[in-house]
Amino acid sequence: MLLLGKKDVVFRQEDNQRGGTECMLKIQPTFDLQRDVVTDICRKEALDGRVKECSGLVDTRILNIERDGGVLYSWKGTTGNTRIGKYDPNTKQNKLLYTFDKQVCVSSCSVNKEETLLAVSLAQRTGAEERFKPVSKCLTLLIEIYPINNTKVLKAVDCRVKVQFLYPETDKATVMESHLLLLAEDGYVDQYHVLLTKQEGYRVVMVNPDRLSKAVDRVAEDISWVQWDGRTQRLYYLTQKDKYVLRAVQFYPTHNCETVFELTIELPPNPFPSMRFVNVGFDHYHQERAEHELVRMEVFTNTIGSMCVCYSQPPNDNQELTYTIVLVHKGCSKTYRVALNSNSPHQTETHPQLHPLFISMGFYMLVCVSGSFLHCINSRQQEMLCHSLFLSGSEAVLGLPGLVFSTVALGQQHKDSTASLLDLASGRAYTAALNPAYLFQILYGDLPACTPEQNADICPSLGPEDGAPIWPTHPARHSSRRSDAQRLAALHCLLDYMGDDPQLELKIIDWLCDNQMAFESFDQIQEFILASLYRISYDKSLSLDKVLPYSSVFDMKEVPECLLKLPGVSCSTELHADPVFRGKARSLQGFWADLQWNTDRMRYLEAVPNPRYKTSHLMNVWDKLRCEGRKSSSHVGHMDNTTKVLSMVDTWSLDKKLVPLFQEEDYQQRALIGLMVDKLREHVNRHLPRLGKKRIDSLVLSYVAKLLELIRHILESVWQKYNLGPRVLCFAQQGTPAEWAVFHLMCRILEATRGLCLPLPPGYNTLLVALGLRCLPHHTFLQYVDHGLLQLTDIFVSRLMTDLDNSDANEKLKFSILKRLPETMEQKVYQLWDHPVSSAFISRDYVRMLLEKRNRNKGSAFAGRDKPGFRPEFLPLSYLTKILTDVEEQALNPFEEQENVDASFVEEVALKQTLILLGYEEK
Repeated sequence: MLLLGKKDVVFRQEDNQRGGTECMLKIQPTFDLQRDVVTDICRKEALDGRVKECSGLVDTRILNIERDGGVLYSWKGTTGNTRIGKYDPNTKQNKLLYTFDKQVCVSSCSVNKEETLLAVSLAQRTGAEERFKPVSKCLTLLIEIYPINNTKVLKAVDCRVKVQFLYPETDKATVMESHLLLLAEDGYVDQYHVLLTKQEGYRVVMVNPDRLSKAVDRVAEDISWVQWDGRTQRLYYLTQKDKYVLRAVQFYPTHNCETVFELTIELPPNPFPSMRFVNVGFDHYHQERAEHELVRMEVFTNTIGSMCVCYSQPPNDNQELTYTIVLVHKGCSKTYRVALNSNSPHQTETHPQLHPLFISMGFYMLVCVSGSFLHCINSRQQEMLCHSLFLSGSEAVLGLPGLVFSTVALGQQHKDSTASLLDLASGRAYTAALNPAYLFQILYGDLPACTPEQNADICPSLGPEDGAPIWPTHPARHSSRRSDAQRLAALHCLLDYMGDDPQLELKIIDWLCDNQMAFESFDQIQEFILASLYRISYDKSLSLDKVLPYSSVFDMKEVPECLLKLPGVSCSTELHADPVFRGKARSLQGFWADLQWNTDRMRYLEAVPNPRYKTSHLMNVWDKLRCEGRKSSSHVGHMDNTTKVLSMVDTWSLDKKLVPLFQEEDYQQRALIGLMVDKLREHVNRHLPRLGKKRIDSLVLSYVAKLLELIRHILESVWQKYNLGPRVLCFAQQGTPAEWAVFHLMCRILEATRGLCLPLPPGYNTLLVALGLRCLPHHTFLQYVDHGLLQLTDIFVSRLMTDLDNSDANEKLKFSILKRLPETMEQKVYQLWDHPVSSAFISRDYVRMLLEKRNRNKGSAFAGRDKPGFRPEFLPLSYLTKILTDVEEQALNPFEEQENVDASFVEEVALKQTLILLGYEEK
């Protein structure tokens, strides 16, 4: 929960007049103090007969948010007392916990998980007109709230104290002990162990309450900053010796605690003039002091083993804000310097010490000064600025109605992919997530998405052959004020952060259709493929970030400057000191084990050359294997991998069968599939052996299968979008503008996959060349074939020879295609084409084959001139026919290689060809 103090709120009515413009965050209200608490209290007061006095309900304030989501609050009752209640977000019910018989100032409050004990810190007020000021005394109480209401004084000191009960996860129905943290402004943290017992079968009371002072452990001391993370039950604190050291204390379900982590942090001198509390209660006095602190610091963790330490410094004289993200799991820190907007509402005398708002959402870190800038930092892929989204000016708003935030303190995080915000001034709580609609707005460059009808203008007219262009153009498609870096970052954010939503994936495919031409600085289809593939594997291990391909930008020989630098932002990277893990082997488990592994592996990956797998590395190996041909032993070994991948791909949902992809024997693509599996498995095994052979095999096979499935999914989506049917395989008809759009997209996919040396699903080339024949003029089609953009496949050529008649144009096309076929395929095609040329080819090939056999078997003598039936009319032809007849009689299976061919057929064809050559008969 991010807690926002009253001084952090600046009202801007113009934000409510943005005309419905989307904001970066999608805000969902979850709690409203006025709606969920005050209204309920007034209703109960009315039932007690104090309807008129209900209006006297004053000073209703939120005190704390517990790990279970319960909201602790206080209010001054109508009878001059102070009450503490709890709102349960699950049941939507309010429960009165305790009533003081007089008005008191509650500065901190916490209730144990069983709601039997209440800890409160009371501050003495110095003036009726002021809520909190530095006080001379703070009283910390431990109260039995049910049923006896015994009270025990834990602390009576001259400094502020924060209280927080531990909420360990346990399967026990009844826990007879509670554990309480006391964080004192004097710079120490104590843990109280409170034993409980039952009296009369139901009364839960403290055991020996007078001995509580002896049941206490000192957790930390000499601290200047402390943060409590209730979600993970961890305490982070900062202490100084020679340098500032960040330490983490883990509290276990057994209530034991252990310092498991230390990290040296580079901070400016004296960053905290006084003790700084984060996420353990919150009050307005604390917030007033926070405005004048030199450094704002927070720690964020993710369940997969990542840790980010964020801290900022107030703007310098040049109005440049500096903030640092220490990526512990990456072994480095990134320091950003951003020029603040001079028109920002925060550049006033009321905000002399400006700090940004830090929000963690999964592996994205949001840094925002609303109205000035918003930086969405990808903490997993942070090598280049282009993978992090930066917005400035009026776009840097969070979406909360009429509110702009400048500083916050960290509280409980709702879950890894969302954050919780709490505005103390209004008493409202929200959940916040990245807004896909706004990201799509960035992706489209602030232009509305095109409908299929509007998209038809990218298809050229398929009129006269000489007038049809090879590639369609749409110059207005990329005319936008959005930079390529913003679009690239928005695309990765959609695919990585929320890519599991199939509807969002369909919208991204629509965007690819509407923006088929590649951008100047990156190929959006390559980015879509690699980021989608990366998404299926990053939950396996954080170290895969450095091993698997993530973006085609890393394959570029020279990265465009627009992807390396962002206007108004400067970034420097430094390696930080290695963290120290102090926990015992039995204690280092779960998150801490993952974090330790990630940091150790990152040091190794930073030292080895080229740890990231690049698909382009396959090109040299692939070119060599293609030259060796099918009989290569390497091909045979790779085919085993292909069989496993295609068996997984067979689980595709083919109910609709929209796309006529043939499960053909596409030998080259099958060999490339197997080669990719082999090389990727070898690479992951070399760098991440800890994953284990079985896990790596499963990961790699799923990765390549997902690649084929992803391309199939793109085709199914565009097939449905343009309402295409099986007519695309009818070669006698001309293609439609919709088919041209699909053909162009498929050419772009082919170009993108070839650039990365990625395989395609079997049948892709057949479908592409079929669309090409329908959409392109014949001479342009042949140019595509000559340049390797279209590949002639067995199925395509077979359908072409049988479906097209032998008109002059079609005959010319068939002859042109026959010239471009390899010899092995040419022999099969002639068997299908009913044409004199095919007959002549079959005869010649048959004669050549039989004569070669005769040469190998020279013992067969020709002695048949005197045999009956010998025709001497045309001796050369008769002699050849007799040789063929003798060879046929001696063969065990004369039709083994050539079906429906014999000597009489050869004789008939030879006579026909002779008559044509002599001019006695027309073809």
